[in-house]
Amino acid sequence: MHRLLPSCFLLLSVTAGEVLAATRPLGIMPLSQGETIAYDMNSAGQVAAVIEDDNGSEHGVFFEKGTVIELGTLGGRESQVKRINDKGVIVGSSDRKDGSWRAFLYNRSNGMQVLGTLGGTNSHGTALNNEGTAVGFSDLPNGDWHAFLSRPGAELKDLGTLGGKISFANAINNKGQVVGAATTPDAYRHAFLYDGASGMVDLGTLGGRSSTATAINDGGMIAGASETANRNWHAFAYDGKRMIDLGAMIGRGDSYATSINSAGHVAGTAIIGDMRLSFVWRDNKMLLHPAGKGLYLTNAINDAEEVIGATYDHGLEAATMLSSSVPYVNRGGANLASLIALAVASAAAAVLLRKRYRGLVAGAFGNRKTWSF
Repeated sequence: MHRLLPSCFLLLSVTAGEVLAATRPLGIMPLSQGETIAYDMNSAGQVAAVIEDDNGSEHGVFFEKGTVIELGTLGGRESQVKRINDKGVIVGSSDRKDGSWRAFLYNRSNGMQVLGTLGGTNSHGTALNNEGTAVGFSDLPNGDWHAFLSRPGAELKDLGTLGGKISFANAINNKGQVVGAATTPDAYRHAFLYDGASGMVDLGTLGGRSSTATAINDGGMIAGASETANRNWHAFAYDGKRMIDLGAMIGRGDSYATSINSAGHVAGTAIIGDMRLSFVWRDNKMLLHPAGKGLYLTNAINDAEEVIGATYDHGLEAATMLSSSVPYVNRGGANLASLIALAVASAAAAVLLRKRYRGLVAGAFGNRKTWSF
């Protein structure tokens, strides 16, 4: 993860009091002049986070009740984390002395446990469930990347593809169902659902060429993003029968869903022109928060209705936001036009927002920095 370039947000006439009402800094202190990002929080309030130092290197950390524990590495300079389960086990990846990367599980008692590969030299861990079953992706001896499943005490299982060469696993629920993205014979990536009985099932798209599934809850409801027929990206929720187009509820721009909780509430990010917004879809309403008022990064939503990620002021700071926070725009009622008009009115005083979304960058399929594709 390279250090973010300085950027200014569109002036949305938001007071400091309003900002604090929507977001809560977690208090994870950076190393030197670096930044902090929270990736996940479990039911006990334990957090998997990353601290980025002023040289741009990432350091995975376990955070609980004001205490930061750095996870260390597998001999290299960096480590990354993605999820933490209710037992406090973290899944992530670290580089080694030879420059390769390996997926790992971490707990405070045993430290890092290396998960290995599918025959290649690299692997990355992306998610795990409460039983300690982890998923991710690894390269093969021929250089292709495949999704894997890792059960405690067993070798990595290759989940295969949808007829193409590449697949990535992004999430697993407590029933062992896995979601991610895999290429089809025509080399386009499609969201998939995998379980032991049915294998890998293609979930299709919202009319475009590509899609990816990023999260699944224990009820089997899935969240992700798909290209549409007009080549925009729209967040979606999959209810077992069809994709619900959440981006259509936003109305404009691109949107990406990153997480879903047990209640079926979905969190993600929307980019409309030069505006970046976080969103929560709950009770069939789309709640939108400009990046200066809500979270800049939305990495997870837990069953305590906390959206986990980071705010951005002079740098990224790990923070949370209640999913029920009063939105700037409620697509169940108010119209998005008011937000757009306000942004246009403020454009003369703004600097172009850098259109970067950590974890969801279309076209970067396979890059270790953009795991959701």
